[in-house]
Amino acid sequence: MGLYRDFISQTRKPEGFLGKMMVSGMNGGHAKLADWGMSHLEGIAASSIAELGCGGGRNAGELLKKYPQAKLTALDYSRVSVEKAQEVNRDMIAAGRCAVVQGSVADLPFEADTFDLATAFETVYFWPGLEACFTQVCRVLKPGGAFLICNESDGRDETSLKYEKLIDGMKCYTAEDLTAALKTAGFGEVSCGRHPEKPWLTVLAKK
Repeated sequence: MGLYRDFISQTRKPEGFLGKMMVSGMNGGHAKLADWGMSHLEGIAASSIAELGCGGGRNAGELLKKYPQAKLTALDYSRVSVEKAQEVNRDMIAAGRCAVVQGSVADLPFEADTFDLATAFETVYFWPGLEACFTQVCRVLKPGGAFLICNESDGRDETSLKYEKLIDGMKCYTAEDLTAALKTAGFGEVSCGRHPEKPWLTVLAKK
């Protein structure tokens, strides 16, 4: 259990060899979930995007395909994740459409009213102080901007709650938890989407 626990704990902040293994698996392992989450962006226009907690960078690339006129900044607080995301998106970085930076959602290194869209795939479980982090996201979004959260867990499924007990600092949130925190952080309209067969959850908030 020790090595297994060490490995799955890399989902929080990938580091070292195990972290590189985890990040490599994230891009493929979360692809179907992320694509389902992005389907909830229909009707959302964006020329500037922040991909927060970007992991291995796969979703940043997919967002750039979805929004071919947009520029995107991906952020993660893991150096391993930043390096992998830079590798995956090197062509878009060279083209001037993508930047990958290291930083924390608790203190986003962006000016206010910068982005049309912010996304967070499989990451808010680990954010330190949900309402404070959501306040940061709200700050950097333009008026009318959108924030998409996509989670594999709806905060009630047994599998994810088991991992919550194994991974220090992990918290699985319900739609109600996320909605309340978003409202407190200053978001107005909040809508939730659920997968018909899986405990997958999306939350879309508007500033």
